[in-house]
Amino acid sequence: MKIPSSSSLVFTFLILSPTVLLLLQHPVGALPLYTNSRWIVDENGSRVKLACVNWVSHLKPMLAEGLSQQPLDVISKRIISMGFNCVRLTWPTFMVTNDSLASMTVRQSFQSLGLLDSIAGIQVNNPSLLDLSVIQAFQVVVSNLGDNNVMVILDNQVSKPLWCCNKCDGNGFFGDKYFKPDIWLEGLSAMATMFNGTSNVVAMSLRNELRGPRENTVDWYRYVYTYIHTYIAKMIYSSYGSVLILHHFLRYMQKGAETVHAANPNVLVIFSGLNFDSDLSFLRNHQVKLTFNGKLVFEFHWYSFTNGNIWENGNPNQVCGSKLNNVMTSAGFLLEQGWPLFVSEFGVDQSGTNVNDNRFFNCFFGIAAELDWDWALWTLVGSYYIRQGVSGVEETYGVLNYAWNDIQNPSFLQRISTLQTPFQGPGVSNVRPYNIILHPLTGLCVVQSYSVKEPLRLGSCVDQSEAWSYTREKNTLGLKGTYFCLQADGLGKPAKLGVFCSDATSKWEAISDSKLHLSSKLINGTTVCLDIDSNNTIVTNSCKCLSKDHTCDPASQWFKIITSLRT
Repeated sequence: MKIPSSSSLVFTFLILSPTVLLLLQHPVGALPLYTNSRWIVDENGSRVKLACVNWVSHLKPMLAEGLSQQPLDVISKRIISMGFNCVRLTWPTFMVTNDSLASMTVRQSFQSLGLLDSIAGIQVNNPSLLDLSVIQAFQVVVSNLGDNNVMVILDNQVSKPLWCCNKCDGNGFFGDKYFKPDIWLEGLSAMATMFNGTSNVVAMSLRNELRGPRENTVDWYRYVYTYIHTYIAKMIYSSYGSVLILHHFLRYMQKGAETVHAANPNVLVIFSGLNFDSDLSFLRNHQVKLTFNGKLVFEFHWYSFTNGNIWENGNPNQVCGSKLNNVMTSAGFLLEQGWPLFVSEFGVDQSGTNVNDNRFFNCFFGIAAELDWDWALWTLVGSYYIRQGVSGVEETYGVLNYAWNDIQNPSFLQRISTLQTPFQGPGVSNVRPYNIILHPLTGLCVVQSYSVKEPLRLGSCVDQSEAWSYTREKNTLGLKGTYFCLQADGLGKPAKLGVFCSDATSKWEAISDSKLHLSSKLINGTTVCLDIDSNNTIVTNSCKCLSKDHTCDPASQWFKIITSLRT
């Protein structure tokens, strides 16, 4: 369904689920937010899941993208009507620390870049912004998001306004050309102070994607042991152990956190990792120490291209299993240790034609549901005023299209709606935990038809999903509250509900490296896996693409048993 361009019809562009309608009608929680072990919670202690979208505002114009295309209020309303409850709004340090940039009006900023067409578009859609300073315009964007019940995470993307990121752009690590720690702290303090008392600003991310030559841990290690007195080096090593090489990283990040908290104790403080925010492993045995509690969150980025073209060139099961292990080693362990993990950037080509992205996202979807982490999709943006010197660049990863008046891929948006509400956490419901069977390729779950004699099918995970009881010792999937269990009935035949739950056809085991194939055995001993047919009926077929073959896509047979508290 198309999004009408008229602001008066903005809510009609999508068939709204009950969950989205709930978001539109009720506040996201009692703000400000806190942390409770691995969960982000409101003042009442109830889980608030961050289901965000990234909105770029850190490029050279220093204005949130899209305001030459659509009125600000229309964009804000679209965000909430698409089911997102927050925006990760990016900003450059120099916007608040460089006097010449900070005093520049929106009109002057765009004129300096030769963006006359964009000025004309802003004049039509958001004329009141043109003669505001870029900082004032930023504040207006935050305020309008608040008026529409959208939480905001302020993300310090870069120092100098530019497209992020590469290793040698001068913005990557402390001490780089544009990344001076004192100026960075000044910027954090200024931004935290500016929005102290702005209730919908719920968090500040200290710095996006630390990277570059200065984070070379081998050189740092060599420097310490070559030039520091051995005794001093040993004292430092005894304090920081294996993370000696990250001593300055931790010091600066801790100082940034303390600076933000001192200026605005109401916001969550978000720590990024190393290597383009793909590595937090150094925190496994040496956690940061702060003077405050209940406000610390860690962020992590994961894209298909993080690992090159491995998803397309490798067997999806083997790649998914391998990368899942890497993610748990690099960042997922923080959840196990009782820290919130915010996957603040992930995304895919919205055309749906990128094999590498598609395979990655099928795997990502399963783990995102299982771990129920907080997240921010890259990106809302359909097009940029100017990016890397080129005006009017289209964003293939954007939820919205080039003109910001339609959704690029409605099926993707419907699919991701499954992840927009929490499966677990304090205050989600008062029901006992149960299992659901999720199908990552579609974002749907296994549901029962009107009668147990009818085939099982895929349906909404939000308001239709069946409650299952999975006993790992017996490997049975029982329909909760009944005597029925899931059974395999034959090759190509619909899976069924039966009452003989002790034979081989009722045993289901997660196999393959991905652990996303649910397999059973037929009466004749043939191994089969859950699958779907063209009508989304649940059937059993020969298990496919288990290993080696990179041309085969197993996604139709990928299912994930996850724990849920949803009512």
